[in-house]
Amino acid sequence: MSTITEEIKKRRTFAIISHPDAGKTTLTEKLLLFGGAIHIAGAVKSNKIKKTATSDWMEIEKQRGISVATSVMGFNYGDYKINILDTPGHQDFAEDTYRTLTAVDSVIIVVDVAKGVEQQTRKLMEVCRMRNTPVIIFVNKLDREGRDPFEILDELEAELKIDVRPLSWPINIGAKFKGVYNIYEQSLDLFTPDKQKVSERVEIDDINDQRIDSAVGEADAKKLREDIELIEGVYPEFDVDRYLQGKVAPVFFGSALNTFGVKELLDCFVQIAPSPRPIETLERTIDPAEEGFSGFVFKIHANMDPNHRSCIAFVKICSGRFERNAPYRHIRSNKTMKFAAPTAFMAQKKNIVDEAFPGDIIGIPDTGNFKIGDTLTSGEELHFKGLPSFSPEMFKYIENTDPMKSKQLEKGIQQLMDEGVAQLFVNQFNGRKIIGTVGQLQFEVIQYRLLHEYGAQCRWEPISLYKACWIESDDAEALSAFKKRKHQFMAVDRDGRDVFMADSGYVLQMAQSDFPKIKFHFSSEF
Repeated sequence: MSTITEEIKKRRTFAIISHPDAGKTTLTEKLLLFGGAIHIAGAVKSNKIKKTATSDWMEIEKQRGISVATSVMGFNYGDYKINILDTPGHQDFAEDTYRTLTAVDSVIIVVDVAKGVEQQTRKLMEVCRMRNTPVIIFVNKLDREGRDPFEILDELEAELKIDVRPLSWPINIGAKFKGVYNIYEQSLDLFTPDKQKVSERVEIDDINDQRIDSAVGEADAKKLREDIELIEGVYPEFDVDRYLQGKVAPVFFGSALNTFGVKELLDCFVQIAPSPRPIETLERTIDPAEEGFSGFVFKIHANMDPNHRSCIAFVKICSGRFERNAPYRHIRSNKTMKFAAPTAFMAQKKNIVDEAFPGDIIGIPDTGNFKIGDTLTSGEELHFKGLPSFSPEMFKYIENTDPMKSKQLEKGIQQLMDEGVAQLFVNQFNGRKIIGTVGQLQFEVIQYRLLHEYGAQCRWEPISLYKACWIESDDAEALSAFKKRKHQFMAVDRDGRDVFMADSGYVLQMAQSDFPKIKFHFSSEF
């Protein structure tokens, strides 16, 4: 039986992040293709003739062609065990992505060569920087017209505030795209547009090899040598330690749709990317190789199987060995639980697992026991940090349109809120339910899923609110005075905490200055 340390060394757990449409889901699919996890790449084209990509399996995602839930996929590649978390690119689901980044050891950012760095990518990079998460960048769509590669490198440095170092380099782009020179391995790959098979590799000794000239023509070979010379002159040599500290990002070029440049990315990734690292808890730092099991819930997903109304809690394993049917302690409720059917995922194909190791993500059937951020251990009292809910920016009253279905609506709202899709507040003045989200699209997703997964119909009613903030005070009198004075604007969240619903920025500022003893929080982690 292999030791925990050996298992940890094999693990690579990472997220793929990007702006919508940069090609993230396609890249995920091609990585699965190399891992032998799927055998044919479903080309994701227009919605009409679309074979659905393996990782987008929720009905609304199929219709719109966007990923709205983080999917988890595991596969083996050589001696490595790889876990990919494909995240929603759409900014209305940013919160799901922020939480996912707490469960990974490294990140691959996909950038469209024509569009460069977009706003959403910048925000996600800030989260990576906060946590010093190592980043690799894949510049995609080189078979289409786009910007000069040197220009893209400058933009990456400026916009993402990180040093970059190209490890592969394109020979032309767009219609004249001929291939990629792999700086990391000193090899040459020629481009043939084909979605199913990988392009040919030309055996060469180094950049001055004459075989490059016969493969791409003298003019392009000359330009390639000049570019490489410039790169070697401008960028310091690639340093794996600086990459692991999150200070330099290696850059690869390719076309995910044509399965080009993806294998080079994957081969370099498994060699340099970090295996699971120590993780901070409120109590102490957890080392993955410790005997004792620990893990946390970073996501809850309702209805992975539409025929069974079940939720699944995704648990990231942080230390020790997880075993099926072993007793573990659920810290928040202080109960001991056993899990008879923990699963590992290959998109929506689930297999029951008997054991899992640090870096792995497992799914545990959930009948309402779990919340995002919950800790499971083999007994020790631990609390993992960094899984906040952010203060929502859009609000609507949710109303039941079919009185016969109020039970279904209750259950649906409860499960969708457990997933962290949105937040529920109950107004203390009139008892009405308010849903808060970070984006408009989430209201549509909630309405759609309530109808299709729970058979419940809801309608939204407008409410004009500016911000919801959690409040607390050490002074009980001050708190009760505040709640009396603002009783129309007071609500409670699902944990029964007091929330002040300010209807304008001015009102919020006035409240902060009139009540100096009250603390206002804009994230639920305090």
